[in-house]
Amino acid sequence: MLIKKCWNSKDKIKMPAVCDSLLGDIEDIISEQDPKPQDLQFRRKNVIPKVRKRHSQKNVETDYDDPPSDSVIPGVQKIWIRTWGCSHNSSDGEYMAGQLAAYGYRITDNAAEADLWLLNSCTVKSPAEDHFRNSIKKAQEEKKKVVLAGCVPQAQPRQDYLQGLSIIGVQQIDRVVEVVEETIKGHSVRLLGQKKDNGKRLGGARLDLPKIRKNPLIEIISINTGCLNACTYCKTKHARGDLASYPIEELVNRAKQSFQEGVCEIWLTSEDTGAYGRDIGTDLPTLLWKLVEVIPEGAMLRLGMTNPPYILEHLEEMAKILNHPRVYAFLHVPVQSASDSVLMDMKREYCVADFKRVVDFLKEKVPGITIATDIICGFPGETDEDFQETMKLVEEYKFPSLFINQFYPRPGTPAAKMHQVPAQVKKQRTKELSRLFHSYNPYDHKIGEKQNVLVTEESFDSKFYVAHNRFYEQVLVPKNPEFMGKMVEVNIFEAGKHFMRGSPVSDARVFTPSITRPLAKGEVSGLTEEFRHALENSSESKACPSAERHKGPLSYRMAMQLPWQQGGGVLKALSLSVTLLAVLIAFYYRGV
Repeated sequence: MLIKKCWNSKDKIKMPAVCDSLLGDIEDIISEQDPKPQDLQFRRKNVIPKVRKRHSQKNVETDYDDPPSDSVIPGVQKIWIRTWGCSHNSSDGEYMAGQLAAYGYRITDNAAEADLWLLNSCTVKSPAEDHFRNSIKKAQEEKKKVVLAGCVPQAQPRQDYLQGLSIIGVQQIDRVVEVVEETIKGHSVRLLGQKKDNGKRLGGARLDLPKIRKNPLIEIISINTGCLNACTYCKTKHARGDLASYPIEELVNRAKQSFQEGVCEIWLTSEDTGAYGRDIGTDLPTLLWKLVEVIPEGAMLRLGMTNPPYILEHLEEMAKILNHPRVYAFLHVPVQSASDSVLMDMKREYCVADFKRVVDFLKEKVPGITIATDIICGFPGETDEDFQETMKLVEEYKFPSLFINQFYPRPGTPAAKMHQVPAQVKKQRTKELSRLFHSYNPYDHKIGEKQNVLVTEESFDSKFYVAHNRFYEQVLVPKNPEFMGKMVEVNIFEAGKHFMRGSPVSDARVFTPSITRPLAKGEVSGLTEEFRHALENSSESKACPSAERHKGPLSYRMAMQLPWQQGGGVLKALSLSVTLLAVLIAFYYRGV
């Protein structure tokens, strides 16, 4: 352990303090209700000794009192988890739910009955943060315990409305059980540090942690965190940081585990999948070729968002991969604007010609490919001429999937300090682009086709099952329970703006891609024998809390921990021990 000396000018003595590397990510571990050091000193002088009655041998078991009725036993409370934002954030939420459930907490969909709310935030847009802030206020009004996660508190942990609340950083989700446990006890804990190995930043928490998939048929795998860009409007960079990729072997192993649990569709996600591997000496195509080797027949892989600069050098290989029968011919490539001057102000590191080159090449080499893109309306400095260039681009390519975003200045970003486009102009441009997008129907020409579709979920209105064809286009099919998780051949008989409808062909073969029965909804994934054994031990500990507590606080805490928590628990206990030692030394010198 590292100890450094601090000079206390008031007491004129030197006293040890815990090294920042140990306690840098732990704040407010002692609650406001706990006694202050000076209170303890005063109490010591006014103590009246009380003789303890000895018990007879036959009553020796009564020496240990049961915990008071108002004591808190961690691991039995109900927790409600709310996640906003991207699929990366969704994956983080699934991991946190899995760890908490494995520890014994009950995950509930009913916010009102929950003892604690875990709010997993998104910082991309102001409206998402507004919803997050309002949820915090509601939780406080309803006297709920609160733990905050995601990009908002990671990027700006000192915001006023976050004060006094527990926060878990985006790279610390493997310690969610510790944070929840302390929060339930009434403490405020903040873990915001970065995970490193020999000084090198890692992709984040382990990929083999338990999780509860929102959809048992779909596994979301984060292949890297952070990015290589510095876009002037982006707040996510402040939270996720620079690029840090997971090793290929770990990602392949995670995919294998998912298929062993009945998953039939994998989503690869990150802030920029195209940049994968540049920090560890590999690249995206190398990873994808390794993954397709382990995908069962009929199961599918969907590639996440990639920015134009990092996909340009891999176009040939990417076209081959997107033509693979077990990979959706789908790619999300955000353009944001069709004006080079606006792209320069955004610091997007490409021009419109680069974007067109990517799209044109893939449309030629991967017939029928779906290209999804994003556009920001009303970026600072955007002129009417700039906006018209964007309109022309959409009219030319008629993107079937287009995410239209009105610009919102995010605090702390360079774009927030630029000259803003008037709000009314931003709204008008957003409406104009939306009208253009809804003026064409991308799927009308597909009516009458026969398509193989993979059924993975239920529609929002619960009237249909939702499937996707080879190009990740949405196809609604009848709610036949036999279809869920299956590859089905259908006839397309109707097309809307965002979907098609299909009816199973009369002699259709229903193919099952899952190599085993999928987990039940809400069931914890990734519970190895080691984890199950630890879980059984922790359950026994919670069943007899008084006996465990008499073993001492450290042994009780370790008995209640699962394998992936043990390292962090030891470190925290060690850190607190050193802190208490420093306080005792200070008292000693004051007494002298």
